[in-house]
Amino acid sequence: RRQASHKQENTHPRQGKYKRPKSLIVIHTISTMVRFTTFLVAASLASPSMAYSPSSNLNGRRAAMAKIASAGTAAGIAFFHNMESASALEQCPDGSKNCVRTSWTPPAGTSQSDAISTLREVINAYPQEGQAEVDGGGWSIATDDLDGSSGFARVEYKSSGKGFFAKAFNGGKPFVDDLKLEVSDGGAVQVKSQSRVGESDFGVNGKRVDYLAAALKAKGWST
Repeated sequence: RRQASHKQENTHPRQGKYKRPKSLIVIHTISTMVRFTTFLVAASLASPSMAYSPSSNLNGRRAAMAKIASAGTAAGIAFFHNMESASALEQCPDGSKNCVRTSWTPPAGTSQSDAISTLREVINAYPQEGQAEVDGGGWSIATDDLDGSSGFARVEYKSSGKGFFAKAFNGGKPFVDDLKLEVSDGGAVQVKSQSRVGESDFGVNGKRVDYLAAALKAKGWST
């Protein structure tokens, strides 16, 4: 596992598995949606009620355009609704050894804004030099919409990149983990910390989540 410690990184190489990029999945979904919408519109235009006549030609084209716009809007709304639903934190894969999934709950009576403020405070207090021989490459906030409609945030943590396996199997670059947080209306926080590559993290995600949970617990949270 990719640690500041050479000892831990020499334990076992990460064996990454190829995952289809999310961008390709989104493009494929949009393309399929457009083809299906075009088919429906073409079928409706082929009906006898849309037959050509000089007096109805203009109205027919306007009706066709209205149908296309209406179908496209409906399909777009459905697509982005599904995208929003998919943004909810998923569970770790069954049997995963490089993922931690848990939840944190603020003290009773805590407002959502206060819960978010405390959560940010704890995240920002995490040492950039890492702790417990993990995250020696520092961390950065990639996404922060905790105050927004999604209540979502993502933080990237990096190993030191100095170990044998980082050099031999990752081009000398640090390994990266993603901590994802999602705050509900009541202030409870869904948590997922997962390595991007490798079948095992040698406990790194657990150490990170435990460190943050301990800081929250000291402030009265349940973890």
